[in-house]
Amino acid sequence: MQLTLGPVLYHWSPERWRDFYYRVADEAPVDTVVVGEAVCSKRTPFKQDHIPGVVERLEAAGKRVLHASLILVSLPRERRQTRELMQAEDAEVEINDLTSLASLAERPFAVGPFVNVYNEAAAGFLAERGAMRICLPPELPLPTVATIAAALPQLAIEVFAFGRLPLAISARCYHARAHKLTKDNCRFVCEQDPDGMPVRTLDGAGFLSVNGVQTLSHGCASLLGDIPALRDAGVASLRLSPQDCDMIAVARLYRDVLDGQVEPGEGERRLSEIYPDVPLANGFLHGAPGHVRMGAGGAGLGEMG
Repeated sequence: MQLTLGPVLYHWSPERWRDFYYRVADEAPVDTVVVGEAVCSKRTPFKQDHIPGVVERLEAAGKRVLHASLILVSLPRERRQTRELMQAEDAEVEINDLTSLASLAERPFAVGPFVNVYNEAAAGFLAERGAMRICLPPELPLPTVATIAAALPQLAIEVFAFGRLPLAISARCYHARAHKLTKDNCRFVCEQDPDGMPVRTLDGAGFLSVNGVQTLSHGCASLLGDIPALRDAGVASLRLSPQDCDMIAVARLYRDVLDGQVEPGEGERRLSEIYPDVPLANGFLHGAPGHVRMGAGGAGLGEMG
């Protein structure tokens, strides 16, 4: 089973973004790395100049590089940006919006977890059009994951195994509104929250995390304890979504559990130390509410907060 590092969903400074991927190239035991801006097209110029160097460094380190498309394409510049990416001959792409299919030049592609692939028919539709790998939406239960993997053995099936869960995307920017700004004059305030802006209930309980136009979960997905079941289900790769923590340590921990060097329970204990104060959960995989943490046998272990 392989490891994939998903795109950075947050608005990190250009230098931090670049240095993060340089370190991934040099130190992280991952097989595939997804780069590019997936959440907000206004952030793209901050990364653009660094992408060639990042890709070169990652590929020199033996990593497979995928270029992420936007999750929501609506403006003319976003359509143009998406079309140019889909038609770039030297870029292996991961689509996050079905409108990208119209611009693909009949070549293989990957599918990100933001496309609603909920059954084998949807996966088959994409496979017929050139999909080689699909990261399934994080809300799918294990039996559905296994059904899709069994029906389409030619596809590399991936699951979202670490990170705040992506729940929704909007044309409006919650981050800007929270600071009494408009989306067009947002001043890129989302950079102030490198791990998302926390949203709490009236009672003060952790509820969600806001990332510009994107809504994420309050807690963090962790499928370390489910790795044996995922392997039996035919899952080919686990996706790690970058958070504001030591992602090299996270990747090494997942690799150690995959290789049998660390027990899953011990792995989760260590993961809580690497990414403290953020509750872990895997409820969706067990057909339970997403904020719930379940044991390997389906017993509840608590909630994300």
